[in-house]
Amino acid sequence: MELTSITTSDGTAEALFVLPVADPSAGPWPGVLLGMDALGVRPRLEEMAREIASWGYAVLVPNALYRTLSVAEVMPAEPLLSDEARSAFFARVGPSLQGLTAEQVEGDLDAWIGFLRASDRVAAGPLGFVGFCFGVRVGLRAAGRYPDDVAAVAGFHGGQVVTDAPDSPHRSLATAKARFVLLHADNDAGMTPPNVETLEAAFEAAGLTAVNEIVPGARHGYTMADAAVYHPEATARAFRETRALLADTLA
Repeated sequence: MELTSITTSDGTAEALFVLPVADPSAGPWPGVLLGMDALGVRPRLEEMAREIASWGYAVLVPNALYRTLSVAEVMPAEPLLSDEARSAFFARVGPSLQGLTAEQVEGDLDAWIGFLRASDRVAAGPLGFVGFCFGVRVGLRAAGRYPDDVAAVAGFHGGQVVTDAPDSPHRSLATAKARFVLLHADNDAGMTPPNVETLEAAFEAAGLTAVNEIVPGARHGYTMADAAVYHPEATARAFRETRALLADTLA
């Protein structure tokens, strides 16, 4: 993977920046921020970023764990094709992810969106956000913090999107203007049916247009082809709805 560097208020973060074509002088294209899952920036995320880019977008995939872990340090040594391998990985990486505060995430968003806005490869119009797992939380915060920039948020198998905390990600919807497609995992302790109902109420209170559904039979992490929980049909739906959402809002 070819990585670029982004300066943030807390240091320097590695990121993938994927364009629709090999010619770096082409474009510009609408910008899309891709929020990583807990497994980090790795070949599977690059593969998904390239698919989204092929639809005609400039896609940025930052390493959200840069404060404590580089891309190389986060990257699994091999596909996590068993629950045991996943558990061992999360035991190593989980503390860094769980230690991120809302304030840090929002500060990072300033850097990520600032990078897109400063790039001459990115068009001046609205931006999109596509998030996975942890990245879904970031997407909601992005929509609330940048309501005039972020026009679309697609999010899949998000966790801890609804909590009792005053700064819970779902509370960011009060200031958002984006359209949303959120497809949650089935039987997910981090996003229960009551959580989905609370999220639906937040969408309605803010007057937002949203798809907000649980995908039957799809476990947490279902879009990740490098993990045992991969669900091809649910993933195909996720990308189909993402493509339609971005086309409707960013074109």
